[in-house]
Amino acid sequence: MKSSPPMLKTAAAVLAIAVLASCGTSGDDEPAAGGSVTLSFLTGSDQSTVDTSKALADAFMKANPDIKIEIENQPGGSEGDNIIKTRLSTGEMSDVFWYNSGSLLQALNPTQTMVDLTGDPVLADVQPDYLPVVSQGGKAFGVPATTLAGGGILYNRKVYERLGLQVPKTWDEFMANNEKIKAANITPVITTFKDTWTSQLFVLSDFYNVQAAAPTFAADYTAGKAKFATTPAAIGGFQHLADVHAKDYVNKGFGSAVLDQGLKMLIEGTGAHYPMLTTLLPAQLATYPQTATDVGFFGLPGDDAAKHGATVWEPAALYIAKTTEHLDAAKKFLAFVASPAGTDAVTAAVRPSGPYRIKGSKLPEDALQVAKDLQVYIDQSATAPALEFLSPIKGPSLEQITVAVGSGLTPPAEGAAQYDQDVEKQAKQLGLAGW
Repeated sequence: MKSSPPMLKTAAAVLAIAVLASCGTSGDDEPAAGGSVTLSFLTGSDQSTVDTSKALADAFMKANPDIKIEIENQPGGSEGDNIIKTRLSTGEMSDVFWYNSGSLLQALNPTQTMVDLTGDPVLADVQPDYLPVVSQGGKAFGVPATTLAGGGILYNRKVYERLGLQVPKTWDEFMANNEKIKAANITPVITTFKDTWTSQLFVLSDFYNVQAAAPTFAADYTAGKAKFATTPAAIGGFQHLADVHAKDYVNKGFGSAVLDQGLKMLIEGTGAHYPMLTTLLPAQLATYPQTATDVGFFGLPGDDAAKHGATVWEPAALYIAKTTEHLDAAKKFLAFVASPAGTDAVTAAVRPSGPYRIKGSKLPEDALQVAKDLQVYIDQSATAPALEFLSPIKGPSLEQITVAVGSGLTPPAEGAAQYDQDVEKQAKQLGLAGW
């Protein structure tokens, strides 16, 4: 799925907007006497991204009154992707822009289109293990714009408390919980296939378990040596989709249900589990303040309780277009974003749904419960990045394949084989060896 975490077409994932930059009176990087620099900032349109971008810009401008930041919002998804690619290729990109980290970044040809930040003080506070997802050819191009996201199961803690359930660490335990939830006339697994990208979470969130069972899968997959259909652990996500459908654990009308309906079911407790990303929750707080405490998170359970962990999506990033005429001001803005002062500004506007990737930044006491749950996995070193952060290969038809498998129309093994065929064309387009 396209985009964010990172390839997900979620409101939180991929973002694109266009703004025209106006220059300071001197026409170069530094403000002229009595003048100012105006930076254009291309960002996303989902509420959390809008709020985050505004908080960063406002706090930065307050501290730097000689630099103005202009923001304009535009729809995300594939339309936004195309706009960003077009503007970069034509040299008309805004000074600073928000975009995915991970494999989608590679398609933007960052070495030709973005400012290289390798070794720059801009990156001083960025956690080193984040840098690979904003790098190409050993050069780093971006700073984290928001928090780490967990991909797995969002669950209603009130339902769990009422039914006396424990967070499952194996798939069998998860299915046993689903049976008890169904007996209580509550939907066990919320499914929203009208928004087709949401069908992919069982597969994408299972990567922690895939890596635990096959540690070299990402590298072998990229080299054309490993396939989903011939790797038992990798078929698991497709099998999970089939399992919950076969047991009738999904909601009625799941084929026409959309994301907002799924989140409402989860928060109100008419559904107990929703395979989803934690980043979707902050925007629900205005309507459903109980989201902060009533919704928890756990990693998609695998086969071994001793190896239980969670798949994570690294934050989207801010990048500087190589065509900027205000490089010093743009770097100053990115340095602020990638600092505790920047994350404090975001926290004041958007309650964190995951940990920050900035040194010295800590979760506040009122962070969402899902962020606290995710922090536990991080503290235990029980996380793995989603496959899209380890491999550039991501087939465009996965969401259609997972809808068919999750609807009982395609057997899991066949769905995995279809996806292997789906990614082959992309791998060849990328010129990867072994394909």
